[in-house]
Amino acid sequence: MTAKLHCFGESGNAYKAALTLALSGMDWEPVFVDFFNGETRTEEFRKLNIMGEVPVLVDGADILTQSGVIQDYVSSKTGKLGGRSAAERRDVLRWVFWDNHKLSSQAGMTRFLMNFLPEDKRPAEVIAFMQGRLKAAFAVLNAHLESHIWMVGDQVTIADIACCGYLYYPEPFGFDRKDWPNIDAWLDRIAALPGWKHPYDLMPGNPSDRAPN
Repeated sequence: MTAKLHCFGESGNAYKAALTLALSGMDWEPVFVDFFNGETRTEEFRKLNIMGEVPVLVDGADILTQSGVIQDYVSSKTGKLGGRSAAERRDVLRWVFWDNHKLSSQAGMTRFLMNFLPEDKRPAEVIAFMQGRLKAAFAVLNAHLESHIWMVGDQVTIADIACCGYLYYPEPFGFDRKDWPNIDAWLDRIAALPGWKHPYDLMPGNPSDRAPN
């Protein structure tokens, strides 16, 4: 049975789930969610996910929300991307939780404020504060990758996919690859993996879809 991932291309959290599915080899297909026209706020979508968020993975009778949970589910189901031992698995989860709290949450908000709000509604002081927090997270990630090819162990795991989730997007939010050489090389390693695709190629939905004619 083909799993269905409810997602849209601009969502970095949805990208984590989609890329995990793609790299695991699991059979799946994307289902476009029209976030920018309010679909996640509809009663119908809230029946699927009361939190009103993407991603949502529907795999038969299983309905899963939150990117880290979906990543863990896919890894457990396929036996891939989860680490080679119980100790590695705990370290994988440590980095997934760190990303969700310290990196993706900051990146997602900052990118949204800088790119998807009307220019006259973009709060400069909030953006500057968030970019400071992001810089601290990038420093942690770059330092870790100084001595690690992958986030955990000797192979790619969902920890890598979680932490890279927002870092391939072209919209500015305070991240420039040239400023972080270890992150830059790591992103190249991930992009060289069989099955990797850019978020706008892996999921439906792109800012150009909303560009004025």
